[in-house]
Parts: sequence; C-alpha cells; structure tokens
Amino acid sequence: MWARDMSFQPAGFSTPPPTWKSGRANPPPMVPMSERKRISPAARCDLFHVAHKVPAGDSPYVRAKQVQLIDKNPSKAISLFWAAINAGDRVDSALKDMAVVMKQLDRAEEAIEAIRSFRHLCPFESQESLNNVLVELYKRAGRIEDEIEMLQSKLKRMDEGIAFNGKRTKTARAQGKKVQITVEQERSRVLGNLAWAYMQQGNYTTAEEHYKNALALEPDKNKQCNLAVCLMHMNRIQKQDICFKL
Repeated sequence: MWARDMSFQPAGFSTPPPTWKSGRANPPPMVPMSERKRISPAARCDLFHVAHKVPAGDSPYVRAKQVQLIDKNPSKAISLFWAAINAGDRVDSALKDMAVVMKQLDRAEEAIEAIRSFRHLCPFESQESLNNVLVELYKRAGRIEDEIEMLQSKLKRMDEGIAFNGKRTKTARAQGKKVQITVEQERSRVLGNLAWAYMQQGNYTTAEEHYKNALALEPDKNKQCNLAVCLMHMNRIQKQDICFKL
C-alpha cells in the first residue's frame, strides 16, 4: 500500500478579484477635435431653412418669405414680393404668396388685380393654382358672380380632360401634408364650392343640384349638412332626413 502523502493539496479554482478593486475600467478613447464630426455652416443654414419653412438663398423672393414667415411683417413682405415679381424671381410663387398675405390683411381686391395683371408672366403649370387663389379671393371680396364663373370654368376644364394638366391625379396639401387627389375628388370639391356660391345668392334649387352631384362622387358630411340647409329653405327638410339620415 502506498503511504498517503499528507503534503498533497487538492486542486481548486480561484475566483479572480472584482475589477472595481483593481481599478476603474478604462474610459473610451477620446476622439481628437480635428476628427470629430462637425456641422458645416452650410448644413446649419439648411437646418434653419427647414425649421422655418423658408427657401434657401438670398434672392428677392427668399427675402420676402423670410420677412413673411420669420419677421412676421406682412406689410413689408408685400413690398418685397412686389420686388421679386418685378425682378422676375419666381413670379408665380411670389404672386400667390403675396395674394395670400393681402387676403389676410383684407386687401382681397388688390390681390385680385395683381393676379389678373401679372399671371401672364407665370408658367402654364401654375395657372390652375392661381385660379384656386382667385376663387378664394372672390369669396373673400364678396364677388359671387366672378366666383361662380371661375368655378364653372374649372368644371369645363375637367369635362374637356385638361384639368390637372391632363393627369388623373395631382399632389395637394391637406392639413399640412402632401396627398394625392383624383379628378373625381377635385370635381366634388368644385361642385361643393359652386353649390355654396349659389346658396349665397339664394338660388337653393341650383345649389341642391350641385350638392347632390358632388355627393354622388364622394360622401362628405359638410356637403350633406349644407344640402340639408338648402332643403330647409325650401321646406323639404323631412325628405332630406330620410335620404341622408343626418
């Protein structure tokens, strides 16, 4: 029998000491200032224009937009928009924006004359949007006959297939977002506006016809309510309740 070696020690595993006792963990290496990512002045300028929704640059039109949207000085903005139009700088945009500012200042008549006088300087693609601005200006100025004439002209263009520059859809803005609308949706909108104009003249029969044509293209609660008003003026509200369940 082998003698037992009392000096033998059983094998074992030792737990390494915690790192916090041996010192703090090494921090991440510092990036030299020369290698850090910097935002260039041009990029800062772009961010500024995006945040304030103004175009970049220093042209007459850009200066007018900055005064309109950043300085909040509509009267001065109108003068600068005129300068942009006279300089030939984005005449269509300057004309439309100036008309909107004039409308806000209750200068709709002046805006109407400006568009009529200078729209020939604008490209063909912008004529439809200028017509839309004119419709709103006619409404603000109380020129119902001119509003009806403009809306009927828009319907005629749709019937002839030349609305939307010959396309079936177009990009528009709704609640600050870009959306695609169809010719049918636009026709329904124009018919609704035309019906409203006839309502202002007291021509409820014609207004009823246009509202029904608009609703046949696209359901709309607002048009249904206005149609109910037409029928109420003609003492036919009960029939309206049955047909549309308002």
